[in-house]
Amino acid sequence: MLSTHAIRLFCCLSLALLTASCSRNYKVEGTASVAGIDGKKLFLKALKNGEWVTVDSADVEHGLFKMSGHADTACMVSLFMDGENVMPLVLERGTVEVTISNGLLEAKGTPLNERLYAFIRKRNEMENKIEELDRREARLVLEGANLDEVRAQLTQEGEKMVTEMNDYIKQFITDNFTNVLGPSVFMMMCSTLPYPLITPPIEELMKMAPMEFKADPMVKEFLEKARENKTLIEEQKRMQEHVAAHKNS
Repeated sequence: MLSTHAIRLFCCLSLALLTASCSRNYKVEGTASVAGIDGKKLFLKALKNGEWVTVDSADVEHGLFKMSGHADTACMVSLFMDGENVMPLVLERGTVEVTISNGLLEAKGTPLNERLYAFIRKRNEMENKIEELDRREARLVLEGANLDEVRAQLTQEGEKMVTEMNDYIKQFITDNFTNVLGPSVFMMMCSTLPYPLITPPIEELMKMAPMEFKADPMVKEFLEKARENKTLIEEQKRMQEHVAAHKNS
């Protein structure tokens, strides 16, 4: 089975998949060793106007599958099986080598896929270390350490790790402002919010972002909704202050 953090990350990324007109020839060559996958049909889908649109498909035969086609520019897609979103990948010039197994989901062989999965591996590694803190706390307490002292120490470590992970994500987005990876990971980050909102980290990113990034359809839509929500929140706050002032008068 896939690890929980990997599934969560792939789902978050899939929510953020961007489409561009899909110039060049691409090939997807995959191996699949998950039980029961032989005979299944896999689909490459792109998110367009809020709906998943099939770009390509292939049957899995003897643990292998192949797809090929034409792509005008690099575009983000997601690999589906039986309606389940399995993993994201970039359709770009060259051969994308996909591995699907119980312990590994990976796309490599082309520049943006190599970059994407290096990011995913690093982020998963950082998230694993953060999750390990809870197990360390229980282990240290069982060994006789003082709970308050352990908790204070691990809280400090955890805050440092979270800051490092957030800085890593921010740097990845800025390094990829002008290709499909930047907007995708930005939307992944935004998907953790309860609703579109311009937080201080997002505001900082927008100050650095080029117009090309801000004009991306999904980024643009997010920013528009975030500004609308900000206006509503401010209006609600003014109304509450007005009611409170009226009661106290």
